[in-house]
Amino acid sequence: MEYTPENITSLGEDEVFVFGSNLAGNHAGGAARVARERFGAIMGQGVGMQGQSYAIPTMQGGVETIKPYVDDFIELAREWDQTTFYVTRIGCGIAGFKDSEIAPLFAEAMDLYNVRLPKSFVDEIDKLKKKY
Repeated sequence: MEYTPENITSLGEDEVFVFGSNLAGNHAGGAARVARERFGAIMGQGVGMQGQSYAIPTMQGGVETIKPYVDDFIELAREWDQTTFYVTRIGCGIAGFKDSEIAPLFAEAMDLYNVRLPKSFVDEIDKLKKKY
């Protein structure tokens, strides 16, 4: 299995950087800043495709408020199956969530060959699968 690299500095033509944002689209820190500086994220746009990046809001409340945005992303990734999506550890930096809280939201993405998840997310999802 391939994972999202720890540090992404460039992307190929059909690759997208998936990062955690805030609904206001203030891409000032963490992966959001990288998305803005390198991959076309647009200040003021907190959700969805922007250049070679995709924003998932993580700052508006609990995990349950993030899930619908992750579900929308997974739906897009299914449709855009010629594009490779590199999901960063969304929500686990400035937003303050743990990998164990966010990773399960991406369980369905594990089956998609075009989505790369951080190793820490994959490890958490594998732990959950072993439980059941």
